[in-house]
Amino acid sequence: MAARAFNVVIVGGHGNVSLRLARLLTARPSTAVTSIIRSQEHTPDIQAAGATPLLLSLEDAPVSQLADAFKTSKADVVYFSAGAGGKGGEERTKKVDEEGAIKVFDAIESLGASVEERPRLILVSAIDIRDPSKGYPAHYNEDDIQHSLRIRKAIPAYVEAKYNADKNLASRTGFRWTILRPGGLTNEPGTGKGHIGKAHLSRTISRDDVAKTLYLLLEHEDAHGLGIDLVGGEEPLENGLSAFIKKGESDFVV
Repeated sequence: MAARAFNVVIVGGHGNVSLRLARLLTARPSTAVTSIIRSQEHTPDIQAAGATPLLLSLEDAPVSQLADAFKTSKADVVYFSAGAGGKGGEERTKKVDEEGAIKVFDAIESLGASVEERPRLILVSAIDIRDPSKGYPAHYNEDDIQHSLRIRKAIPAYVEAKYNADKNLASRTGFRWTILRPGGLTNEPGTGKGHIGKAHLSRTISRDDVAKTLYLLLEHEDAHGLGIDLVGGEEPLENGLSAFIKKGESDFVV
């Protein structure tokens, strides 16, 4: 059976996970990938990954320009994997991780006449992005609580920006969306295995395995409306993802 054809746009195309994802996608039959980048210097890396570079500043571009990019690329799926990466301080973090994400949501929502006609969005967030006023999830142990407190103290602007973006997305009904929430990232070689679902925060995950999970989500339209936690583990990613989606209980609760 021939693979279903997809046109894919990656927002934040030069990120470490994004480049890995592009290589997986472009190796898939009938898949065209456009990677949005903010610097012409990133073009060779995008081309080496097999994708088509598109120079566009997420910080400066209006919603209409992002919408045009998705329309021109005939996007079926948009991945949002952009992030300030701690550069530029609180202002840039908010501009990219929160406001940039919301511009992408608005751009997708402006396309097509129905939910089915609009691109599907797969957003990369992070584990433990939540409303702290509601207390800790029931599965957290003392180590999780201390880990959470350390992260929120170290990078409060990032955590707030991600939460605001995720909360905004969770309110959207005009297009299909999924949030992937990986734990701490490493550059260790991928194993193709992990733990998907309620997880302890100290467990890390390789960028290879995050990219593979994003790749697997390409064909999982049934993941609509879910926030999916991902950390290192021993279960094949395909199995863990399918089981989580079948269960249908989101890890992101507004």
